[in-house]
Amino acid sequence: MNRRRAAVTGLVLVLGLVGCAKESSKAAGDGDELTWQEAKARTQAMELEIAESLPQDKLANVDQELTGLLIRCSDSSVNWHGATTVTLIEGTDPEPLVRELEEKYQDSRFAIKVRDPAPAGHYEVQLRSPDDAEMYIIKRGAEEPYTIRIASGSACFPWLEGEYMGGKF
Repeated sequence: MNRRRAAVTGLVLVLGLVGCAKESSKAAGDGDELTWQEAKARTQAMELEIAESLPQDKLANVDQELTGLLIRCSDSSVNWHGATTVTLIEGTDPEPLVRELEEKYQDSRFAIKVRDPAPAGHYEVQLRSPDDAEMYIIKRGAEEPYTIRIASGSACFPWLEGEYMGGKF
């Protein structure tokens, strides 16, 4: 199976699971609020959009984590965090590709923040929603030399008091 088909298949599976998943964490009485399943699906779709916008001839593999975790935004809301790792063809320097992503998203719905160098010593681009907590951090992978890591955080969504936040989502 090629990379693109694998990524699309993964996205279809995620979106299919959203429809089947338990509807916990939906605000009482408000059908328009985002659920954790919807937040996860939207965020993972954006991770794949970013990964797929890289030059296809430079990609060896796109590996999206199946689960993530929840982090509190406020007393009554959380957001979902996950990541995708893009493995590049051996010998491909990730930094110019990260810089290309910065250019690609300059006129998008995101505000851009660049850290050069970031704490790990590499060039880093952050795509931040000006309206909510949604964010994507794009940088060279820490463990492997020819990788790009796309770490993500969804928009905040309601979380019922006392509902368990631990585990994998």
